[in-house]
Amino acid sequence: MKHRTFFWFILPTLSAMILFIALPIVSVFIQSLHIQHEQVLVVSESCGPFGCTPTTSVDAEATAALRAEKPLGQFNGFGTYLNRAHLAVEEVGEAWRTSPTWGGFIGRILNLPFYKALIFTLTYTAVVTPLVIFLGLAVAVGVNNLPRIIRGPSIFVSLLPFLVTPLVGSLILFWMIDGDGIIGATLQWIFDDPSLSLKASTPLTWIMLMVYGVWHTLPFSFITFYAGLQTVPKDTVEAAMIDGASKWQRMTLVVVPHLMPLIYFVTLMLLMDNFRVLEPIISFQAQAHATSLSWYIFNDLRESGNPLYSSAGATSMMTIVGVAILLTPVLIRTWRDFIGKSH
Repeated sequence: MKHRTFFWFILPTLSAMILFIALPIVSVFIQSLHIQHEQVLVVSESCGPFGCTPTTSVDAEATAALRAEKPLGQFNGFGTYLNRAHLAVEEVGEAWRTSPTWGGFIGRILNLPFYKALIFTLTYTAVVTPLVIFLGLAVAVGVNNLPRIIRGPSIFVSLLPFLVTPLVGSLILFWMIDGDGIIGATLQWIFDDPSLSLKASTPLTWIMLMVYGVWHTLPFSFITFYAGLQTVPKDTVEAAMIDGASKWQRMTLVVVPHLMPLIYFVTLMLLMDNFRVLEPIISFQAQAHATSLSWYIFNDLRESGNPLYSSAGATSMMTIVGVAILLTPVLIRTWRDFIGKSH
């Protein structure tokens, strides 16, 4: 394809990416460099028979004029990125200098809000992503080996979690694990402890959120791998059977290598999706035990009457950087495989 033809071919897609992806990201970055203007204060004196008393009041007109003149706010540079609500550079340095042990240093770091959200986000992504890939492939192979007459209903049942809206699905599980719900009441009966609550423990809350993450995203990997299994060359599988390969050997040496492009694709999608975990935390009201980077952004934007746009923008930019770091190894491996096949 000629360069000119290729340019006009990709121009609509390129324009849409610039308009709906690149420009909003640039806008968020610029907003993250500004903070809200301080209110203009006016000091006056109220004098009476016993002397004068200074009083301070807000000049609403001057404040409104200042904000209208510079709607982005006061330029703060990377101050928002470095403050206590985010990277907390001063607090981390102080903890490094004064903590006698590594455990004490890590403990003080994990008490900072941004790092607490980052740790949960990374843990959730690291646990849910491989489980969804492995279980999705296992379910796809199992369904593919079922008799044709029950394969259709099995596919439908396997896709049900994916058909439920994430917020609704997480609310259903939230009600089920309540003390009056079927899961919560069953656990109380098994352990003979009426006070047992999954919502009161941080480790149990994390496990509950991850179980929901696996349950909700498993159908995506399942249907992707199931579609890929339909393209596995039957001749190659039959040749492996003739050579005496076991089911496990045929799976690891024939099926999995054939599905590697799909595995890379599913991994990329899951990493991006899991790193933005938000709905289950809100639905489970789990913010006392688990907060994510997306929840951090959500919380800044819902501040009553005073959304923290700069803070939300800074967290958004660091989330984008985090996603890019996670995707880099997979993208490099995909590129190397592509170059290898092209040669």
